[in-house]
Amino acid sequence: MSEKKLKSEIRRTVLAARDALDAQWRIEASLAIDTAGAEAIVLNKGAVISGFWPIRSEVDVRPLMFSLREKGARLCLPTIVDKTTIVFRELLRGAPMVDTGFGTAGPGPEAAIVDPTVMLVPLAAFDRRGHRIGYGAGYYDRAIANLRKKGIEPLLIGVAFEAQEVEQIPSEAHDVALSAVLTERGLRLMPEVSGS
Repeated sequence: MSEKKLKSEIRRTVLAARDALDAQWRIEASLAIDTAGAEAIVLNKGAVISGFWPIRSEVDVRPLMFSLREKGARLCLPTIVDKTTIVFRELLRGAPMVDTGFGTAGPGPEAAIVDPTVMLVPLAAFDRRGHRIGYGAGYYDRAIANLRKKGIEPLLIGVAFEAQEVEQIPSEAHDVALSAVLTERGLRLMPEVSGS
């Protein structure tokens, strides 16, 4: 089986398992992720954090985003601007939200475009090495590559439920490993970050 087909099969299997999680449990787990993340994520002054508006059965990171704003972070959300690119628009309190593609919402075109220094990354599946499978469009890999071209090395924190962990994800040269993964059990640094 090719790596692409294997990733697609892992994505399908894990997303089905995530969809099967009890909706009330997902709410409680999202609140546990907020508590753990707000305590564990250390912010530099002026940190710009990208979050994401949850779709389908994803972790709801909105409580965590707002907890991090209370710690002094500036927030932004991704917006699809064409078939291959996302930009990050600043999320200000009270700003109107619009459809930003892929079933998500975010600030409209009048919002400032900013470069995140910390990224809360959505994912379908992850492994203990910090490799992830997204939803297959490659938006985040390209966005991270664009930030690196600007000299920005964002802290990449995958946010998921423990049920989304798999034994091993096949990795390709262009795949970007996560710095950490945050689940309802807490924040785990990945091997390349922790040195283990």
